[in-house]
Amino acid sequence: MYYDSLIFEISNKGRVGYSLPKSEFKSYNIPKNLLRATEANLPEVSELEAVRHYTNVSTKNFGVEKGFYPLGSCTMKYNPKINQDISNMSQFSLHPYAPMKSIQGILEIYYETQRILSELSGLHTFSLNPYAGAHGELAGLMIMRKYHMDRNDTKRTKVIVPDSAHGTNPASATVAGLISVEVKSNLDGTVNIESLKELLTDEIAGIMLTNPNTAGVFEKDILEIAKLVHDIGGLLYYDGANLNPILGLARPGDMGFDIMHINLHKTFSTPHGGGGPGSGPVGVVESLVKYLPSPVIKKQGEEYIIEDSNETSIGQVSHFYGNIGVVTKAYTYLLTVGKENMANIGRYSVLNANYIKESLKDDYLLPIKGICKHEFVFDGLIDKSHHVTTLDVAKRLLDYDVHPPTVYFPLTFKESLMIEPPETESKATIDDFIEVMRTVAEEARVTPDLVKGAPYNTVVKRLDEATAARKPIVKYSDLLK
Repeated sequence: MYYDSLIFEISNKGRVGYSLPKSEFKSYNIPKNLLRATEANLPEVSELEAVRHYTNVSTKNFGVEKGFYPLGSCTMKYNPKINQDISNMSQFSLHPYAPMKSIQGILEIYYETQRILSELSGLHTFSLNPYAGAHGELAGLMIMRKYHMDRNDTKRTKVIVPDSAHGTNPASATVAGLISVEVKSNLDGTVNIESLKELLTDEIAGIMLTNPNTAGVFEKDILEIAKLVHDIGGLLYYDGANLNPILGLARPGDMGFDIMHINLHKTFSTPHGGGGPGSGPVGVVESLVKYLPSPVIKKQGEEYIIEDSNETSIGQVSHFYGNIGVVTKAYTYLLTVGKENMANIGRYSVLNANYIKESLKDDYLLPIKGICKHEFVFDGLIDKSHHVTTLDVAKRLLDYDVHPPTVYFPLTFKESLMIEPPETESKATIDDFIEVMRTVAEEARVTPDLVKGAPYNTVVKRLDEATAARKPIVKYSDLLK
């Protein structure tokens, strides 16, 4: 059948999927310079062919609803459908220019979400304006920079970033007009204090940290780090990517962080991946509230109001209210879990991660010993005599209907395999994953070429990933060249 083809490859000239009735209205007089010179290159298929094609293509996608998705550093957990259903309700549709008196219910959701995020994080106030985690990072660094500029401390143009940090950290610093300076990590990914001390000058605007870090280790020296950075006039930024394992158990504000973003699309019930939609609220301590992007929702008596940007604010970083659909899902999730159960999110994700780690340490090299948090890193197979790489292992997992973990990150290990099982996975699912990982390790010992040639059961076999990245084929006409 043709279901593995591109829709252009099943096109037949003259075949029509649907004909719209003639309009009663006169067509607009479109200027010639805006009209196409030639007809668009579109496939010609029937409605049934189109439906079958895209239905079959959709089944080839892998998502958390299809199988286990232990992607390290990304918290790919199942999100209950009730949250999406509530978000889709017409009552939560918001016209951006609606009078405030007519949207008091939605503003209440915003206000309560801000308040709950503040309680969970230990920070004073949040703005829900940013559209994504990296967007929240950018807003937070803009706040950091404006804070120093307002104090005429113009020489503070550098931000310290660990060598094990997420790639968005140095990227966000650059976009914000700051220079990222790398601080060395210890073997477990924690900050090397002596390396940090060497960087702490009056040019430092602040430091960006993820805690737990990308190796799944809690930064035991965080209070000392906070004091060192604050003592030289810098601020601490918390990358909220790894907030999931400490929910209800520890708060970034109590650790000394001044600014943070939270990924509602990782931690609070919006499916993560596919480019969106997302939301990355940015929160600050009380002394930095005046710099937050608008809108920040406040309550006056029984009425909810929008605090507009003032001259100290960094301004607005997205259209109108940000992503209301994601905020509604997060609010529903927070109310469903409840304050009394919030800490179980962290506890179960930590339990799942340590169970997998301890179960596989005889087959996969464990560079960091001891208790991890929500994720951990293997440095490839213990038995490297057959030269089976982490990439080979990842490709072979596809044949067992398991999405591979994150590979070759963090960069502190040559054959990194970073695994993160969220709290939503059952012991049965985790046991199946452990068995698959053991099977692949055994295959690597007994039939290494089998693993090196994987995958075999996927729509396409192993690809030339370097060429695909450098010379991507992004449209059908590229195939004809």
